[in-house]
Amino acid sequence: MIVKDEGYVLNACKYGEKALIVTLFSLNYGKITGFVSDALSKKNRGLFQVGNKLFFEASARLEENMRRLFRLELIEPNAVLMMNDFKRLELVTSIVPMMLRILNENEETYLLYETAGKIFHAKNIKEMLTQYAFFEFYALEYLGLGLSLECCAVTGQTDGLAYVSPKTGKAVCREVGAPYHDRLFSYPHFVVDKNDTPSYAEIFNVLKMTEFFLYENFFKFHNLVLPESRANLWRFFDDEALTEAEAA
Repeated sequence: MIVKDEGYVLNACKYGEKALIVTLFSLNYGKITGFVSDALSKKNRGLFQVGNKLFFEASARLEENMRRLFRLELIEPNAVLMMNDFKRLELVTSIVPMMLRILNENEETYLLYETAGKIFHAKNIKEMLTQYAFFEFYALEYLGLGLSLECCAVTGQTDGLAYVSPKTGKAVCREVGAPYHDRLFSYPHFVVDKNDTPSYAEIFNVLKMTEFFLYENFFKFHNLVLPESRANLWRFFDDEALTEAEAA
């Protein structure tokens, strides 16, 4: 069966003289890995940079076989936007291993796809970190690990939510959580409210929370290693951002 779709390049590994094994995050089929026989030809050489958005067709004789990717066309040259900004390029290469580990083959997830696109389109480091915080938060739901943030787990109230319990993944209001604030995560207001302009402190706190839940309930549960690039994500917060985050 032949499928036609669009997707972002996540990875490309050389195979033989002119071929690549390419992994795409596609709109309708989630993560797709396929073989491109003429990937390193003069015509195709620039297509397979991480972040580029491509149109493609894919086919496989049997469902369990690796697909062949063909008729590839560049839709958005997003990699070019990062080539002149080494720090942005470095951040993308730090984020992509998490995408590769979290996403399932042949499983559509439009919300994560849309958020990945915002990461690759982002104009600066803060915007990229913001969208990546959204990505990990949505990934918890995608993996069946969604947090319960609608009301306080103790009182049932919906106002004054300030914390999230690391034990239960449930929201806690300020009055209840204040005595234990150093053992709780900050409530992720900006992702819940879909605010695209959070402070560095808010981004830092959300990523600290999502890393904990992803590691404890996904990576550790499946005996997987958290990508080293994710463990080093904090280096993209400059001194000013870290001071702001620590003061919050």
